Amino acid sequence: MKIKSAEFLVSNSDVLKCPSNKFPEYAFIGRSNVGKSSLINMLMQRKSLAKTSGRPGKTQLINHFVINNSWYLVDLPGYGYARVSKKAKKTFQKFITNYFEKRKQLVLAFVLIDCRHEAQKIDLEFMEWLGINQIPFSIIFTKADKLKPKALQKSIETYQTKMLEQWEEMPSYFITSSSKGTGREELLNYIEEVNKQMGL
Repeated sequence: MKIKSAEFLVSNSDVLKCPSNKFPEYAFIGRSNVGKSSLINMLMQRKSLAKTSGRPGKTQLINHFVINNSWYLVDLPGYGYARVSKKAKKTFQKFITNYFEKRKQLVLAFVLIDCRHEAQKIDLEFMEWLGINQIPFSIIFTKADKLKPKALQKSIETYQTKMLEQWEEMPSYFITSSSKGTGREELLNYIEEVNKQMGL
């Protein structure tokens, strides 16, 4: 897939105010500091389409970007650590939950995982929640450039083993590096293929 256009459309905290047209949506979500904004910018080849920050928890709204005037990339707040109050964190969790439960245009969620770390309880529980709610998802392993090839392979295999303790099979997954551009073509081609299956 070639990215011909990528434009920010709207931010909000109310799923009912999300765009009303029928473009398919691909939601990107993960723990704070997983490299989500950098990944989005790498995929779209825009330096500052999504706001990056050295401070985890920067994304605090549902952000819609319209891509090639045919589908939406949705940047969701990170779960887990963020320098915000408990009250604010509960608010984030509520509208994230509402988004996943009520947004009919959602085609697929991409759950971002930092490949350098062992499986985290919060990630596993979130993916279990997606499964229970029958929300399709894929995994994106980020920051692959931070590990040597053998260590990366071992990390992914260890994660697969952990996932298979509760899943019949490993969800589709992608290995990425925002600084190297790794995984960009595979990820965009996957989205393009899903769009084609939907007749787009």
